[in-house]
Amino acid sequence: MANKVEVKDLLDAGVHFGHLTRRWNPNMAPYVYMERNGIHIINLYKTAAKMQEAGEALKKIATSGRKILFVATKKQAKEIVTDLAVKANMPYITERWPGGMLTNFVTIRKAVKKMATIDRMKKDGTFNTLSKKERLQVDRLRAKLEKNLGSIVDMSRLPAAIFVVDIMREHIAIKEAQKLNIPIFAMVDTNSDPREVEYVIPSNDDASKSIEKVVSFMSEAIIEGLSERKSSKDSKEGEEKEEKTSKTPRAKKSKEEVEVAAATPEAKESKEEVEVPSAAPEAKEAKEEAKVEVKSESKKETVEKPASETKEEE
Repeated sequence: MANKVEVKDLLDAGVHFGHLTRRWNPNMAPYVYMERNGIHIINLYKTAAKMQEAGEALKKIATSGRKILFVATKKQAKEIVTDLAVKANMPYITERWPGGMLTNFVTIRKAVKKMATIDRMKKDGTFNTLSKKERLQVDRLRAKLEKNLGSIVDMSRLPAAIFVVDIMREHIAIKEAQKLNIPIFAMVDTNSDPREVEYVIPSNDDASKSIEKVVSFMSEAIIEGLSERKSSKDSKEGEEKEEKTSKTPRAKKSKEEVEVAAATPEAKESKEEVEVPSAAPEAKEAKEEAKVEVKSESKKETVEKPASETKEEE
């Protein structure tokens, strides 16, 4: 990746602050550097290494053209995740997690399609035929669907991965992703269990600066992957166009050459020299006489013919 994680930047953003020592999860011990004033301090060197690893993995997924779902329903993370997910052109959930979002994806897609049908009704004019009460109900339903599911309108199939800001808060999303074997990228604080996540990013998941630092790095990795995919597509299209253009002039030239050759005086003379057999009755009679006079000799006769005869003939 072009961008590298600097430990100093992580320190300035407050990524190293963990939770109180009495609220820690022992499984986070490998990522804890020390304890200070009753608070665990996260090892930022390990955080930087894990961020780099997660960024590479997300870049590969984006290059393949699949979607990554961002999940962050925390108050301090909502706006940050929304902006960065939109920038990376990826779906996101920043309101309440809709139950069965992944495990019952077909039903969620039906709810998303309802928005499209309501919009169609408004365009067609059928919406105006409804009573005032019905119109209010439809508008409320549309607003509710837009709030909860408006960000996943473009997600026509299950995401290739999910990025979670707080795994304790988004435990339902984590469970659903685990059921479907969807890889999980997450910011894991000292009070969480890192065993539930494939790509652990040990970091402070409460401070807005820390969240912005980590999520912005991930979105940049995704954008980089998308730009690589676009450039490879453009180069392929360019090669195909070149092949087509190189093939077409050859065919045209060959046609032109044939036409020129046919139009030359030599070709005309050769055409004129060819004699067409006359269809007169005298010519037909002469042909028949010639057929009667000439005896066709079989292959056997020619072989068995004595040598003296052949000499005489010569």
